[in-house]
Amino acid sequence: MVEDAERALNDARARLAEVPAETVVVNHVMGLYELAAIHLGAEPPRLADASLAIDAVACLVEGLGSRLGPDAPTMVDALSNIRLAFVQIKAATASAAPHGE
Repeated sequence: MVEDAERALNDARARLAEVPAETVVVNHVMGLYELAAIHLGAEPPRLADASLAIDAVACLVEGLGSRLGPDAPTMVDALSNIRLAFVQIKAATASAAPHGE
């Protein structure tokens, strides 16, 4: 059993080693983007969690820039879109909150 697990892990590592790092990083960026979207879509929205995920996306996209390869412009657009969604949802949440409490 342990040998099977070790073999499977080694196979996964070998497959991952064949993939360009930029592809793996872009996949992680999109995972963080999805995480932010999930928190923004929660009822009620989980703004602090969404903000953390968006900041992580920004760190990678803005920090790595063109090193993300041909998907870099798409990642910049995705970051802009999720930031805009955050601002809109935050504003909607604030305006829907009861006043005077």
